[in-house]
Amino acid sequence: MNRPDYQRPNVVITGMGVISVLGNTIGEFWNNLIEGKSGISRITAFDASGFPCQIAGEIRDFDPGQYMEIKEARRMPRSSQMALAAAIQAVRDAGLPDTMPEPERAGVMFGTAMGGVDFIDDGITGIRAKGYKGISPFTAGGAIPNFPAFMVSKEFQCLGPNNTTTTACAAGTQAVGEGAELIRRGAADLVIVGGTEAFIRDFGVGGFAAMRALPTSYNDDPEHASRPFDAKREGFILSEGAAALVLESEEHAKARGARVLARLLGQASSSDGYHVAAPDPDNKGKTRAMRWALDDASLSPDSIDYINAHGTSTEQNDASETQAIKTVFGDHAYKLAISSTKSMMGHAMGASGALETVICVLAIQHGMIPPTINLDTPDPECDLDYTPNTPRKRPIKTALSNSFGLGGQNAVVIVGSYD
Repeated sequence: MNRPDYQRPNVVITGMGVISVLGNTIGEFWNNLIEGKSGISRITAFDASGFPCQIAGEIRDFDPGQYMEIKEARRMPRSSQMALAAAIQAVRDAGLPDTMPEPERAGVMFGTAMGGVDFIDDGITGIRAKGYKGISPFTAGGAIPNFPAFMVSKEFQCLGPNNTTTTACAAGTQAVGEGAELIRRGAADLVIVGGTEAFIRDFGVGGFAAMRALPTSYNDDPEHASRPFDAKREGFILSEGAAALVLESEEHAKARGARVLARLLGQASSSDGYHVAAPDPDNKGKTRAMRWALDDASLSPDSIDYINAHGTSTEQNDASETQAIKTVFGDHAYKLAISSTKSMMGHAMGASGALETVICVLAIQHGMIPPTINLDTPDPECDLDYTPNTPRKRPIKTALSNSFGLGGQNAVVIVGSYD
């Protein structure tokens, strides 16, 4: 919309849902976060005994039959099962019917780094073992990255814009931001956004282990392995999960009498244009994304109360993110409450940003900063307030969430209280 008289709609959040290593309901998820529980354990999805890293964040109590017919569930990859389950929770939480009242004004924007890799893996194994007859007719369709968004669109008859972000670890955050843009430009009144990932397979863990991105000293102590900003951190913990949020224009939400959870104030994305895995040494991509998100929200840096950090527990990310926060926020950086909830959840890649957006909303609602657990020996290069080990009661009006992914993909969203 380029009309000079056009005022972009305010975007609000009216529903949320999660499938995670810390719980499969919003209440359980939040309680475990505040209690500082770890969802990291030894891998059971495959025999990891010969791997240098033998731990991950596996969801062991997810039953897709609670959300869909088992026959249908068998025809979709795990990432799509979880995405649909989270979306069903979010739509119910928003008080919406099972079919959107105005289908063409409802959209979907979902993120994933990998898509249905379990279908790809099983398909390759099957065809090489048994030939053509060893592959399922559902393999090709289920493997495509946009299958989760398709399933959500089909389930609720969201017939407006439908898109998938595949920007690695930034995908979930970017999906939230791009979903807001659909509403702002008038292309939709309501968008179901989120992220999903299910990548705990031998080649996934093995690939990151070969990159030396995973810890190797905590196989017998998995709950202490993810330690963002700690001097003894060794790498990130691969995890899985999904989260969904219902975004609406404020006008649309008010018209249907919806309960509003928070505002979506700003968003931005940027590229490092530097290296597929290493961060830009000057942190320019990260700083651009945070500054642009602040500009988009018309906020000054000192108006942010809490940052949910990308905080992966890797040596390079944690130090570079700390420096980028200092660059953007100046003296206010030392007054900010910051935490990395990946210390408890691990890194769910394309789902992580959506999960962390949910956490920001919950932190605002409860006036509580989740902790960064396992932060026992602070790294001198990481000298901000990361809320070590214990949650903190604190009023929060605005929260910013960072996601920085492989390929130099950066995405930031800002949410605020709804008064």
